[in-house]
Amino acid sequence: MLETLITEPWADYGLVDSGHGRKLERYGSHRFIRPEAQALWPPALDDWEADGEFIPGSDEEGGGRWQFNRPVPRDGWDLAWNEVRFRAQCTPFRHLAFFPDMAAQWAWMRERLGDGTEALNLFGYTGVGTLAMAAAGARLTHVDASKKSVEAGKVNAAFSGMTDRPIRWIVDDAAKFVAREVRRGRRYDGIILDPPKFGRGPAGEVWKLEEGLPALVADCARLLDADSRFLVLTVYAVRMSALAIGELLSQALAPLGGRVECGDMAVREEARGLLLPTAIFARWSRS
Repeated sequence: MLETLITEPWADYGLVDSGHGRKLERYGSHRFIRPEAQALWPPALDDWEADGEFIPGSDEEGGGRWQFNRPVPRDGWDLAWNEVRFRAQCTPFRHLAFFPDMAAQWAWMRERLGDGTEALNLFGYTGVGTLAMAAAGARLTHVDASKKSVEAGKVNAAFSGMTDRPIRWIVDDAAKFVAREVRRGRRYDGIILDPPKFGRGPAGEVWKLEEGLPALVADCARLLDADSRFLVLTVYAVRMSALAIGELLSQALAPLGGRVECGDMAVREEARGLLLPTAIFARWSRS
């Protein structure tokens, strides 16, 4: 059965309004307009006053540019989610250096971790999810192919007062790292996978989601055992069904028992409470 995982507004983030292929969001004291193909309806508000807007390019790979109506700190500004403090920034890739719709996943994973547990964050980006789990007492291994993203994660850890937490920050190709962990006989209590549609590793390795995901999930399953708690997989911007990735996890993790749920991730709009879909997900859990 398909489910909808909803991220609600919080103090430093909210989806203010959406419609006509765009969305208006607040990030702390700043507001931005970004493209959103799934916002098929008319917006609720007439006036979309914003600090800036991302103007998409003509290609399908996410090109475009920011157009600012008032000054925005180019090196970023601080936001918070529960105990985690991090830096938001207008990136060339239309997002703001973190994915707010992941908040519902962060909360779910934290409930399943605690002191003495160990989790792996693959494609960990700027580390907000890593720090959310570390705040729950877990030991973390954070892996991303981008040195810049890993360094941003370390900065966010400093903002959050978590530099002393047991976090391994690793710049590596996710698939190669997981394969080595399998050979080492490592195991984890939880794994989060947030792979891009396309990417390159630090040594030029090419990642294509449809080609690489099945083998990566199979290797991740080998890092889990009868005492593990979860595996979370999120997928953005691909022509793929939540049922497909749900079945992928069901097949790979069948020997461990447990349950697999899958469906849409969505953010609740503040203007009228409607749900804007953002991604698909599948996750396995012990209970």
